Amino acid sequence: MNSGLVDLIESLSLGMCGVAVILWMSIGTFSRSMKGEIFAQRTIATLCVVSAFLLVVLNFMGGELWGSKSVALPMALVAVIVAISASMSLKGKDVQGEANPHQIMKLKKENR
Repeated sequence: MNSGLVDLIESLSLGMCGVAVILWMSIGTFSRSMKGEIFAQRTIATLCVVSAFLLVVLNFMGGELWGSKSVALPMALVAVIVAISASMSLKGKDVQGEANPHQIMKLKKENR
């Protein structure tokens, strides 16, 4: 029973991390509307926090992550950091310091 539970916790935590990464990569699509962006940010943060909790439980149960017993806790910390950064709203702020391709095309159309 214990081995099956450890395998389940490992699979759940890795699955949630994977879904959070996919959502993170798709944040540009979700950012088209304020509701979509907020939904994506909260979902990513929730998935990461739950995954971090499961990784800590996995570590204390003696489980392995990718064949190592010492990887779960650092990955839990990374998940918490991602959860915190996912909850920061950057909408409307110029982070890169340069115009994106959409702004450049819009400016060209306005100049014509």
